Amino acid sequence: MMLEYSVDARRVDAHGSLATTKQASIALDTDVAGRLDAFNPAELFLAAIAACMLKGIERVMPMLEFQLRGVEVKLRGVRQDSPPKMVAIDYEIVVDTDEPDRRLNLLHTNIRKFGTISNTVAAATRLEGTIRRRTPAA
Repeated sequence: MMLEYSVDARRVDAHGSLATTKQASIALDTDVAGRLDAFNPAELFLAAIAACMLKGIERVMPMLEFQLRGVEVKLRGVRQDSPPKMVAIDYEIVVDTDEPDRRLNLLHTNIRKFGTISNTVAAATRLEGTIRRRTPAA
């Protein structure tokens, strides 16, 4: 079975654009000078990877009967100038859970194995990262 997705984007003005899908919209930083209140294309790309990982966690939690209180994904992309492209993406998944390490690693395996966006990205550039347990605040 093949799924299809669609997004429409339009220029609002010289400072930004707007992308829409279903009943959702997101402001895009398409200003040459940049802007602080919207995602630029590279940040949006990283956010898509994070969303894929988070959605993957939601999908496999019931199957694995994995219990968690929260999860955070941190990404860092490295872009080269010529030709412009992302050459490396590193991530850290921080899970607030009491599950044993082997189950945490199983969660990570499932995130990596079944992520549509992360698998697409991993086929095109280096995508590496870790999963760890959230440590209590000191």
